[in-house]
Amino acid sequence: MDIISTDQAPAAIGPYSQAVRVGDFVYASGQIPLTAAGEFVGGDAARQATQCLDNVEAVLAAAGLTLADVVKTTVFLTDMADFGAVNEVYGQRFREPYPARSAVAVAALPKGVAVEIEVIAHA
Repeated sequence: MDIISTDQAPAAIGPYSQAVRVGDFVYASGQIPLTAAGEFVGGDAARQATQCLDNVEAVLAAAGLTLADVVKTTVFLTDMADFGAVNEVYGQRFREPYPARSAVAVAALPKGVAVEIEVIAHA
């Protein structure tokens, strides 16, 4: 197991790694809308999702991968009413063949954000 880390995405805010490589797979921890400096990117869910995906891309880049290598995503939303806006941003960033995806509503997310996105990628 190899730990993936980059200063181009926010540092872990708890006892976890930004990503872990096991064999040909990279398991990236959920990314919330924080800048690499740790500043919250507020605004609507679409803006937050954009920052989440910027962070995901930075973590994947540290592993030598891109969004094209993602095979599975999980999108966490505090309000399913935001699904359409987040889905639009998601569709602009991922291309066919699309990764498998789950989207779930949760009661709350760290730091009070509206969106968190995690991915699994294959090298």
